[in-house]
This record gives sequence, C-alpha cells and structure tokens, in this order.
Amino acid sequence: KIDKIVIIECGTDFNAGLVGKYAIEKWGNIPVDVELASEYRYREPSLDEKTLVIPISQSGETMDTLMALRYAKSKGAKILSVCNTNGSTIARESDSVLYTHAGPEIAVASTKAFATQLVAMYLIGIEIGRKLHTLTKKEIEVICEEVSQLPARVEQILETVEPLRETTRKFKSAESILFLGRHVGYPTALEGALKLKELAYMHAEGFAGGELKHGPIALIDENVPVIVIAPHDNLFEKTVSNMQEVMARKGKVILISDRRGIEQAGNKAWARIEVPAVDPFITPLLYSVPIQLLAYHTAVVKGTD
Repeated sequence: KIDKIVIIECGTDFNAGLVGKYAIEKWGNIPVDVELASEYRYREPSLDEKTLVIPISQSGETMDTLMALRYAKSKGAKILSVCNTNGSTIARESDSVLYTHAGPEIAVASTKAFATQLVAMYLIGIEIGRKLHTLTKKEIEVICEEVSQLPARVEQILETVEPLRETTRKFKSAESILFLGRHVGYPTALEGALKLKELAYMHAEGFAGGELKHGPIALIDENVPVIVIAPHDNLFEKTVSNMQEVMARKGKVILISDRRGIEQAGNKAWARIEVPAVDPFITPLLYSVPIQLLAYHTAVVKGTD
C-alpha cells in the first residue's frame, strides 16, 4: 500500500539514511527521499497515507526529528522509526520501531550507533524486496550472508589499522581535508568529514566524486589531504580518474579500498588503507570504521581528545 518512502533525520543519522535510500531503491524498487528533519516540516512537503516515513534517531529524543515525525503523522503517513533507545519519545510515537540495540552511545560522535543504523536500513531494504518480490530468495540469502559476515570483517579491519596512526601524523597540520566517494561511497565521504569536524575540530568536506570538477577541485593543493573511498566496483575506474585529478593539483591522496583496488591504484596514492571486499551496498559499514579511526587518531595527535 506504500508508494513512497521518506527518511528523516539529522547529522550522522542523515548519512545512514542516504545509504538506506540506495539500498531500498535498489532492492525494493520503490522511490525514497532523504530529508533533513530540521528543514522537513517547514517546506510543507507532499505526503499522505501511502507514504512510509522512517525517522532515524540514536537517542529517540532529537527534537527536530520528533517534530518532523509529528508533521508526517498529521498528514496520515505511516511511521517506522529506527532508534537505539528503548521507550524513547520517537519510538513511542511511531506506528512501529526497529531498535538497533547498539547499547549506550557514550561519545558525542556517533560510531556504533551509525553502524547499527546501516544494518537496520539494510534489513528494511531486504524486507521490502521480499514483500514486493523485487529480490529473489537467492539474492536475499546472498545479501544476508554478507551482512552476517560484517562483525568478523570489522574485527579484521581493527586488527590491521595500526598504520593509520602514522598517516594522521602526516596531516595533523592540514587546514582542510576532503573526502571523495561515489554511489554509497558518497554518504560515507560525508560521514568521514563529519567525524573529523566533531572529533578533531578541523574543516573537512565530503563530495560526490563526479562533483569534484564542478568547483571543489579549486580547493586542492599540496597542503590538502584527500581521502578517496574507492571499493573495486563498477565505478572504480571513474574514482581513480578523480584521484588523478587530485594528484595533478599535487593533492595528497589517502586511498581506502579493497585488495584489488589497492593493487591497481595504490601505487599512485600517498597512503593506503585496505578494507575487505564486500557487496557494494555493504561497503559503507566497513569503510566507516577506518574513517572513524582516522578522526580519532587525528584528534589524539592534535590534542583535542
């Protein structure tokens, strides 16, 4: 009965929602809008009883998200919230709630909450695909197997990221750091920039790779590190082209990729971070781990911990 989905959230939750949009539209073949909760109700958007609204909130008490939820309910929309805190206001006022069970998020910067929100969005996308028969049983099995392997793969990353400390020492004096990504790498780039702002108090921006030539390239010189999120997928060559544009401006490229990507383009990069190869739609969860650690180690080096 649903013909449109709207995901509403703020900050890190917004980046999780963007990943959710990619997954739900791919697996469920249903249009998805992603909206900043703080702006949503003020523009009087079009929605009705055939709209499913998905608020995402770690605390379940984010006022902007709560007010957007109430606006959507007043228009007859169904509400399925993704929330980490049992019994919170957003959870209570929703028609249904998918709890992420991350445990208390102690840090201001959302880390494990972001990871579990991504898993929740994957599960919603899979279930919509199952209900609407846009995913086959075999496809669902393959995606679920990829998701079930995530804990082991995150552990694998955590065991091999010691070189990150040295990498962050190299750019602690940078005035600005840019993140580039394509497809689901774009919201991952946004999240990487947000983490650096929150933890290291540095100017950082995330861009879609194809937008580099439409303005941001003017910011790049030998003093600007550029973190490139580039899994070896069908857009890899385009992302490598972005790397070459950066290096032509003498920008310092930190490449985050899987083994095939590192082997093909790693020799051109200033530094390399290897991540296990996974289904392209699952990459944001794994790639978010090294970018969180980059922000953490930069904060430690700069004394902003």
